Amino acid sequence: MNLSNTIGISASGMDAQAQRLRIVAENLANQDTTGSTPGADPYRRKTITFAEHVDNDTDRSTVDVQEIGRDMSDFQTKYDPSHPAANAQGYVKISNVDSMVEMMDMREAERSYEANLNTMQSTRTMLSRTLDLLK
Repeated sequence: MNLSNTIGISASGMDAQAQRLRIVAENLANQDTTGSTPGADPYRRKTITFAEHVDNDTDRSTVDVQEIGRDMSDFQTKYDPSHPAANAQGYVKISNVDSMVEMMDMREAERSYEANLNTMQSTRTMLSRTLDLLK
């Protein structure tokens, strides 16, 4: 494998994990969002899936975002009859975002990002040392 391709592969992994972190941040920012009218759905958790992309010209395999979807799990409800989005029984639908799940996703994305960064730095060091030897 060409060492310069390794840098591109690591960069695509870092980009994918950065997008994953943006989705996690959006989910956490909206976890307390409810509907604005009675019966309206609150914020629905976003999900992200990745896919492998193979470039036939360079024979390089990278990772791309395949889809940013929605978590279709049921909403929880809480009793708050004074809330503007409360139904006739006084229940309000609350978001299906679980902060513990989001924090675990954030840590996993952070570690994957760091692994790609370390790979990129190691590859750069190897390329630099190779150039020094050729001098």
